[in-house]
Amino acid sequence: MATKRLARELGLARSSTRARSSAGAAPGQRFGYLIVLDFEATCWGRAERRVPEIIEFPAVLLNTATGEIESEFHTYVQPQEHPVLSDFCKELTGITQNQVDEAVPLNICLSQFWKWIQKIQREKKIIFSSDVPSHSNSEAKLCTFVTWTDWDLGVCLQYECKRKQLRKPDILNSWIDLKATYRTFYNRKPKGLSGALQDLGIAFAGREHSGLDDSRNTARLAWRLICDGCVLKVTKSLDKNTDYKLC
Repeated sequence: MATKRLARELGLARSSTRARSSAGAAPGQRFGYLIVLDFEATCWGRAERRVPEIIEFPAVLLNTATGEIESEFHTYVQPQEHPVLSDFCKELTGITQNQVDEAVPLNICLSQFWKWIQKIQREKKIIFSSDVPSHSNSEAKLCTFVTWTDWDLGVCLQYECKRKQLRKPDILNSWIDLKATYRTFYNRKPKGLSGALQDLGIAFAGREHSGLDDSRNTARLAWRLICDGCVLKVTKSLDKNTDYKLC
């Protein structure tokens, strides 16, 4: 309690308080929930160029009416193509060789992730865009994914699944690129996730390049955009003949 009281005195809880004191639900928002993803993947110094494999798979569920993170999924992933992490990768991400050696491969990770999706769908009455035509429950809350840039879902997961012939959930084929949304809404180019938060007077919480901490901070940024009046819309889809434009 003392920490929350101090935060209020310092003005750090201002945006959250402002949003909760308004309409109770985010005005004009299409999505009642957002699932924020930020993968960490194998990487090397500039002299070495190899295809990345996911080694940390986090997801956080953000309620767009309250700004609360209501559920989290997190697991480390065992790389198969290049199982030994580079020193560069370990230093950047903080992930150890032992953590990935004891982790599950990507196909098991995706299965576990899908079970988590089904669990929150039941508990929160969440649906995705593909469910809308056949779903008649008026209490259902629409949900989509959020990433910082298109790399996580449009490049990293997409091509790794193709190389390994893995089936990923179709709901991962569309998402909100929060970096592009931020640039359009505030009319300025952010210097990374941490820079975007800093520009808005928000301190990055945790360790940069920790997938889970990056996901949580991206969720905090999404909440700030909502508080500032941005209506979040899907910006990218891998489905054919679908084109999304930022407002």
